[in-house]
Amino acid sequence: MALPPLSAAEIEAQLNQLLEVEFTFHHTDHLAAQLARLPREEQQFALDWVRRIATTHVTLAHEFAKRAPGLMGRMDPRVIEAWAVRLCDNYDRLGLYPALRFVENVESFMQSRHANAADVLFEDVAGVLGNFLLGLSGRKLKLEQGEHAYTDTERVFLPAITAAMESAADNFRLAKATCAMLWAQVRFGTLRLDLPSACAGREDPAHALRQLHGLETVRLTACIARELPGLHRDMERLRMLRGETLPAGWAEVTGCLQRSDARPEDSLALLDAACRLPDFTPWCYQGRLDPDAVAATRAARVEKEKARLRVKLAELLDELRQRAGDAPRGGERADRRFEARADDEEGGLDFEVTLDGLPIAPPEDVRQLLVSVHLDFGDIPPEYLVAAGDGEYDPSLYEEQQQDPDAVWQGTYHEEGATFYPEWDHGRQHYRKNWCVMREKEVPPVHDDFCVETLARHHALVRHLRRSFEAMREESRLLKRQIHGDEVDIDALVEAIADARDGREMSDRLFVRLQRAERNIAVAFMVDMSGSTRGWINEAEREALVLLCEALERLGDRYAIYGFSGITRKRCELFRIKAFAEPYSAEVRARISGIRPQEYTRMGFAIRHLTRLLGDIEARTKVLITLSDGRPDDYFDPYRGPYGIEDTRMALLEARRAGVHPFCITIDRDARDYLPHMYGPASYVVIDDVAKLPREVSDIYRRLTTR
Repeated sequence: MALPPLSAAEIEAQLNQLLEVEFTFHHTDHLAAQLARLPREEQQFALDWVRRIATTHVTLAHEFAKRAPGLMGRMDPRVIEAWAVRLCDNYDRLGLYPALRFVENVESFMQSRHANAADVLFEDVAGVLGNFLLGLSGRKLKLEQGEHAYTDTERVFLPAITAAMESAADNFRLAKATCAMLWAQVRFGTLRLDLPSACAGREDPAHALRQLHGLETVRLTACIARELPGLHRDMERLRMLRGETLPAGWAEVTGCLQRSDARPEDSLALLDAACRLPDFTPWCYQGRLDPDAVAATRAARVEKEKARLRVKLAELLDELRQRAGDAPRGGERADRRFEARADDEEGGLDFEVTLDGLPIAPPEDVRQLLVSVHLDFGDIPPEYLVAAGDGEYDPSLYEEQQQDPDAVWQGTYHEEGATFYPEWDHGRQHYRKNWCVMREKEVPPVHDDFCVETLARHHALVRHLRRSFEAMREESRLLKRQIHGDEVDIDALVEAIADARDGREMSDRLFVRLQRAERNIAVAFMVDMSGSTRGWINEAEREALVLLCEALERLGDRYAIYGFSGITRKRCELFRIKAFAEPYSAEVRARISGIRPQEYTRMGFAIRHLTRLLGDIEARTKVLITLSDGRPDDYFDPYRGPYGIEDTRMALLEARRAGVHPFCITIDRDARDYLPHMYGPASYVVIDDVAKLPREVSDIYRRLTTR
């Protein structure tokens, strides 16, 4: 039975509390009266989203409440939810006033032309379409969300909602077709043209650009028909459903653009004729042209790729010479030229590379550079194929520059070189996208006697751990019902005799044998380096890691050790102590010795990053073990309290979905108040005495990886 609607007084009381009218002086009586006219289900939906948005900003929640009654009858709840999430994202990225402008432009968000569950949200399809783009030939393009559909030659942008079609399946096909068209603009040379110059001398440059875009859309659609015939059939169907055809006169002009040898220059040659034709009505999947974004991205890329390619060719030349046993000769690089011929016959763009007329197989990074340069110029300029001389280029042009992680507080904060992670906002019940700015740092090594003294002080424990871990390595399991073995399987023998007496064939699987267990385990240790670990806790953590590493070296499991700390979302730091591929060396021991307390205990970003690292490891069992002394926390930040606990819990759920088994070892006596909610009742242990930490960590590891 449906509940009766809330009264205006009941709604006003809730709004007064959610919008903090005692301090904000928002008027809620009129809003309550409007919401009182809605069914109970719609009232609850609107009030729930007012509550969620209020956790971000009360003024935004008030603006949402003002518009909610008018939206409920015109937009599907999923679309309203997407709009509300986008509103909060705008506040996160740009601040209050741009977010308020986004609220005022809600009608532009409504231009999806219909409001039903057929709409496709970017966040729902980004993973699939991102992989689709990576599988296409040419330059590897990243997929990101934008205000509209376009490409800057390195990224493809799609809007938050694709909703032009009547079914969800067709809207997904439309999003995929749009990705393909934007990829084709890069792959088949549209964006190689100087578009502003091509249209600048016309009476109406903007109109000329639109007509040129129409010509290229026809040509690129034909290219897609040859490269991706299945997708092309979907594109034709989408155009048919939308009733999109060529305007009068266009078929005669554009016929030559559908030939396999048509080039973007052919479209330029037809531009005068196209400008005299009726306006080209954009096809549903064609996206937009953004010449300014293309020019900026290309300008930043061209010189770097020239330097990188020439330096890579120099390295390749040296490698070839070493293989042949030739001694280096002065000026040899300048005298020897590479040649590269594009092979575009089989659909994918590839290159035949020769040196002195002899074919060579270029490394993958060289091949990718050749592809990218060819897409920018239509061929490989001869000067790009000359190996660079010693010291010819500043390394900053061709090497990836590592940002100093400690420079973030110097001058204006910048996020270049950082990795971004989402964070779960339990009040909003959605992720804050790209919210945590993470940098991976290396713990400064301290070359002292800490490790030696630790091993000497705990020499009896070290011997015990080594024996225990060696026994784990030698552990075997008993395989029953084997054809060959060391002993008779009594159970199998009894069953076989019974079968024989009943006239059935007797099984020959009558033995048992011991098989050495093959360990296929990868473990990441996540060490709390917050300021609260200062003193004896920090020393106990370091001792535990020294003892654990000594034992693990006997076992042979793959393991990594990272510390974590942070102060606000803008400075989330992960400290590399030992990477998976790194041997346990004197340098690693010095880093363990160098572990020092840092800032606060922001945990979600660290769990997400280590889950990603574990995801790159081929292992049957993946474990994430956290060593911590307290609950998630941060400086003067919403992360302190339920927000941090819920974000950490969500990060742990993501880890489990990725096949990672999380476990927490803590010395916080109050941990039972929150760890069962975060980790589950069987995935944590509380150590009541910090002095026991070194022994307990190794024992817990043994239990975790042998069950």
